Amino acid sequence: MLHVKIDDTTGIATLSPDAALSQEDFEYAAQRIDAHIEKSGPLKGLIINTRHFPGWKSFGSLISHLRFFREHHKDVAKVAVVTDSSIGEVSEKVTDHFLEAEVRHFPFDDLKEAEEWILAQ
Repeated sequence: MLHVKIDDTTGIATLSPDAALSQEDFEYAAQRIDAHIEKSGPLKGLIINTRHFPGWKSFGSLISHLRFFREHHKDVAKVAVVTDSSIGEVSEKVTDHFLEAEVRHFPFDDLKEAEEWILAQ
């Protein structure tokens, strides 16, 4: 399951997966984030927060993940990947080629630092 928390005060959405990601997880996240963007404008940042990345339930789930970022990357200024998983380091390098958002990896215990980085001008 993918937990989605949007802080209306800071404009930061936090996505916290606790199991392998499904297509429905990304549909749910998109609905929540789209509603926020419609009401309040673009997000200042998106935080992906998980100690260990749980992977995807299926290839279709991976495609949904990529589609989610393709459809939302222009509405997010910064993405913080807060994880101890090696995917955090890889995401910082790989996503730079197809996302407009600035992406940075933080160790799992540095969630507060990630939030401060997003809010810094």
